[in-house]
Amino acid sequence: MDIEKIKQITNSGNMYDDAAEDVAEVRAHALAKCREYNHKVNTNAGYDMSILKALFSRVGENVYIESNFRCEFGFNISIGNDVYINHDMIILDCNEVKIGNDVYIGPRAGLYAANHAEDPFERADKGVYSAPITLEDRVWLGGDVKITQGVTIGENSIIGAGSVVTKDIPPNVIAAGSPCRVIRPIQFSDNRWKRPE
Repeated sequence: MDIEKIKQITNSGNMYDDAAEDVAEVRAHALAKCREYNHKVNTNAGYDMSILKALFSRVGENVYIESNFRCEFGFNISIGNDVYINHDMIILDCNEVKIGNDVYIGPRAGLYAANHAEDPFERADKGVYSAPITLEDRVWLGGDVKITQGVTIGENSIIGAGSVVTKDIPPNVIAAGSPCRVIRPIQFSDNRWKRPE
């Protein structure tokens, strides 16, 4: 299983064969690791991050991923510190997916770095291409948010539940809808609450 070779193919931005044997092998490995992780969470609350740390490119401190998590390959996923990912998260990491520090992700969210070919004949031949996704520091995604390939969510921004994000969202805003649009700037507190010591 040559992960570096597969990473070069998927991250190139060029069309590649999604059904190729070596691509399918790496995908099956990721599925097995996700199942192992989810089984431990569901049966005994065993949040064994060592399973996902071995699969991802980076996992920071205080990362908490709820059960029924699924990813495509794993090797393209980088997660910062103090990140909470709720139930039923799907990450199609056919390109780099970077999640910053202090990010909250609601249940049933999806980060989809992959896309099938637009041309129906290329699509029938299993043609896929990809582009990276970035969630900058302190982003909050509501439940059922879907983010498509090539999108960056700027730091501190909030994406409302059920939104479909197809274009970049700037920092420090609240955005929602399908397609997602900026609603207003975030109101920063003058007298900021802090968790008690």
